[in-house]
Order: sequence, then C-alpha cells, then structure tokens
Amino acid sequence: MTDSVPDPQALLQASALGKATPYADQYDPGLLFALPRAPQRAQIGIAGQPRFFGADLWTAFELSWLNPRGKPQLAIAHVMVPCESTHIVESKSFKLYLNSFSGTRLADASAVARHIREDVSAAIWQGGPVRGAAGVRLIAPEDFDREQVHELDGLSLDRLDIDCEDHAEPQPALLVAALDEQPVEETLSTRLFKSNCPVTGQPDWAGVQIRYAGPQIEQGGLLRYLVSFRRHNDFHEHCVERIFTDLWSHCRPAKLSVYARFTRRGGLDINPWRTSHPGTPPPNIRTARQ
Repeated sequence: MTDSVPDPQALLQASALGKATPYADQYDPGLLFALPRAPQRAQIGIAGQPRFFGADLWTAFELSWLNPRGKPQLAIAHVMVPCESTHIVESKSFKLYLNSFSGTRLADASAVARHIREDVSAAIWQGGPVRGAAGVRLIAPEDFDREQVHELDGLSLDRLDIDCEDHAEPQPALLVAALDEQPVEETLSTRLFKSNCPVTGQPDWAGVQIRYAGPQIEQGGLLRYLVSFRRHNDFHEHCVERIFTDLWSHCRPAKLSVYARFTRRGGLDINPWRTSHPGTPPPNIRTARQ
C-alpha cells in the first residue's frame, strides 16, 4: 500500500459501521460517510481510470418524512450512484441519513428527492466537482403495486451438479475460456453468491448475472469461482469489480457486463453493475429474495 492510497481499515474505523449508533430524526446530511473507491481497486490492480463503466443501484425501502402539517409521508427510493465517482457512501451511514428525514417537515416528495440527490452527489465526489450526479427516483405508495419482482435472466449455473471445494477466497485460476474456438454470446446467472461484510462479518447474499461476448467461458469453473467468494470479506461494489476484472483478464471477452443484486439489510439493497461498454443501466427491479 503506497502513501497515496488510504488504508481501508483505518477509514472504516472512523465510520458508524459495526458500532452502536443513535438514530437522528432531524435531517442531517453530515451523517453520510464516504469511502474512497481507490484502495479496494488498487488491491485488484486497478490504478487510474477503470476499464469498466457502470453504476451502483440502491433501493431504500424505509424512507419517511413529515409534510408541513406533521403528517408522516413515505416512499421507496431508487438511487443510482455512477461508478466513476471517487467515493461510495457507507451503507449504515446512508441508513442513518435516510432516517434523519423521519422527523423533518418538508414541502413534498420532490423536496426530499432534491435533498438526497444533492447530498449523495456531494458525498460521492467528496467536495470536488460533481462530474456525475446521483440519480434519485421516489416511488409513491399509490404506485407500490406497480413495483415488479423478476429473477435475473440467463442460463442458470446452479443447474450444474459439481463439487465446490474453495470457499475461503476468490480463485480466479478456476476461470477458463475456449480461446481457440469460435466466440459466443450468452448470459449466465446464479443465485448462490455469498460474501461477507468486511467490518461486521455479516453475510451478504446475492444473485449474479454475467453477460459476455467472446471465447466461451467454462461454466463449471465459473460457478466454482463465484462460490469461492463465500467467506471473502468485501463490500458489494468491490466484489462485482473483482469479478469483472478477473473475467476480463482470464477469459478475454470482447464485451462483458457483471450485475449483482444483493439482498437487503436494514431496508436497503445495493446492486452494482459494471460493463466494458457504455450503455443503459439495467432496470432496478428486485428479485424474490430482495
């Protein structure tokens, strides 16, 4: 670790993650705690501009505030954080921040959305120029029935009857592709992904979808590789970036996207998407386990 790259553990010790924390009920943007993306990216060999594009799609199910007459209001919030931002927002701090709206009187839902957009955008760029603002969309209660549940598309790797012996740390050597054969284009998915929070050790469960064009990836090795994250400690965003980087290096696809939908914790789910070519982010539609 060079002097120019902050120590991730030292930064986390200053956050609220893993600590008993009182909940504020008055709007407080200072509760947002930002963590730089660079240290984890440095650990997988990414320096400077990453090879990928993408975003982190957040869904907040526990958002409430008061209208000017003191009557509680509520909504589901969809927040999109561009992956080119210099920082992520630590998830517990985001929950504390959202809860701070609960006793705050605001004119309407658009005022809430404006606060979230401005505050998150400032946090993910840490005071520098905002080169890509966070996207915010609030779903009103009258539209809750329109919210969809849909599993990740793709041929399921879970159908494979194979031995999976590596559970401690990611094993990119398991990734193999038919480099001397005709390229293919396919979508693969699994519901068996698990990693752990790097601070609390709590399990993080997810479905993962991989779309690619290029040499055909050997599916058994791919499933074993994804299962090898089972005891790995890292944030959702960094797990997906590691998967993308390992696939790109070992399987040499012409195009690649990796999308993961993690189950919610504390009313919040995080769904990172990374792609080799710019495009429209996937719709933020939850799976059955979310």
